[in-house]
Amino acid sequence: MVGPTSAPEDVLRVEHIAKRFGPVTALKDVNLHLKKGEVLGLLGDNGAGKSTLIKILCGFQKPDSGQMFLRGEPFAPRSVDDARAAGIETVYQDLALIDELSVYHNLFLRKERVHRPVPLLSNRQMKREARAALDEIGINIPRIDVSVARLSGGQRQAIAVARTVNSDADIILLDEPLAAMGAKEGAQILDLVARLKAEGRVSIIMILHNYVHVFQACDRVSLIQDGAIALDKPTSETSVDELTEIVVNEYRRAREAAHAAPAPQPEQPGPA
Repeated sequence: MVGPTSAPEDVLRVEHIAKRFGPVTALKDVNLHLKKGEVLGLLGDNGAGKSTLIKILCGFQKPDSGQMFLRGEPFAPRSVDDARAAGIETVYQDLALIDELSVYHNLFLRKERVHRPVPLLSNRQMKREARAALDEIGINIPRIDVSVARLSGGQRQAIAVARTVNSDADIILLDEPLAAMGAKEGAQILDLVARLKAEGRVSIIMILHNYVHVFQACDRVSLIQDGAIALDKPTSETSVDELTEIVVNEYRRAREAAHAAPAPQPEQPGPA
């Protein structure tokens, strides 16, 4: 288990976070920190607690114990809107895009520009600002007036990320942004993350499964096992081999524990 570390440049830090759902322990003792302008890769097996941690960070769920700090101050978001107001935005696997709406309408979802005093949508202004926002972070969408249903998976993911950047968030949480994507689409998202990192505008936590993507995109990697952080290192100080060995050893211990458990005894027939 990796203990908490702190540095003046940390924008987000969690200490001893735990979360249970009935008899199931999702997080047991998580300590994690994120530096300003850093991209952190969050790894772990299915059910390790990665998504639960993201939901706690973005205010969707509350931890049972532990504490969080945002820019050095205690942080306990009461809701997703509360975390969003504090500068934390999340992009989930389902993206929360509305297929029937255009690119620019999705980019301004819940933050539409309207004419005053008559509350009519200012489509021209939203188109102009959407094009500027996409160009600024290098997203190539030829037409912003088409529905997002007509875009590729990589383009849709890029739109979802652009919406978070356009919201002035300075911490972005990406829940498996490369899931079910081909190599070309995945490369688009990795390029976008690289541009954001180079600009230093935001700090990013990415849930990933592919170790190669971790070393392509991330400054540091944290590995969750058994509800706690088992490894926390800069990517320059670890390797695919080390990560693989840790995971293989976990599987080996789990198999040995399963084989060592006593076999269930058959029920004895009761008296006739």
